Amino acid sequence: MSFNGYGVWAIYRFEMARALRTLWQSLVTPVITTSLYFVVFGGAIGSRMTEVDGVPYGAFIVPGLIMLSLFTQSIFNASFGIYFPKFTGTIYEILSAPVSPLEIVLAYVGAAATKSAVLGLIILATAACFVPLQILHPLWMLAFLILISTTFALFGFIIGIWAQSFEQLQFIPMLIVTPLTFLGGAFYSIEMLPAAWRTVALFNPVVYLISGFRWAFYGVGDVSLGISLTATLGFFFACLLAVGWIFRTGYRLKN
Repeated sequence: MSFNGYGVWAIYRFEMARALRTLWQSLVTPVITTSLYFVVFGGAIGSRMTEVDGVPYGAFIVPGLIMLSLFTQSIFNASFGIYFPKFTGTIYEILSAPVSPLEIVLAYVGAAATKSAVLGLIILATAACFVPLQILHPLWMLAFLILISTTFALFGFIIGIWAQSFEQLQFIPMLIVTPLTFLGGAFYSIEMLPAAWRTVALFNPVVYLISGFRWAFYGVGDVSLGISLTATLGFFFACLLAVGWIFRTGYRLKN
């Protein structure tokens, strides 16, 4: 079967239109939240801890703030995008339409990743209003932004298929991903932790994602760029395999 570009574009456009209908929630709310983070963390903590790894504290937390929003928004956009057709029963129309599983994933994950990447850039622009920013490796920054947005959109797609209620839809982002982000060096370097806790932190996969993204800004990270990139790609391919298994078995799609 040939590639159905029109079908992919139709689903993609529908998902993007849904974001535009909730523009205030999609864009303005994260900007306000980011501003509050700078007031609390930048003002309260930054006045006592001026630099981390030679980077002013206010600038140091910018990659972590972007990643925090990127993780949660990528998961939310993709999970809700595929869960809502399941909830209303229209998922059967999508599955019976002349679009392949790959095309369905491209449309839903592509729309979620696009919205998250745009949001990340908006938060970056908001942060520039508070602190002077330096991006030493802009191409690497964009590469990590797109790769992480796509990876967590795939993860959100899996959650949306797995979830059987709106409560389950919120369970993993709120109780697992967000705590792991706060414990993954979003607002500090894990080198500041005691040796035992530093070892524990290295088992947190979010550490590697934030470290690579921070390296793109300032050339410093908790782990090397190669390890960060390998961990990110590993998570990406693991999600791809999981999505492939879901469509091959029909898990919670056809029952």
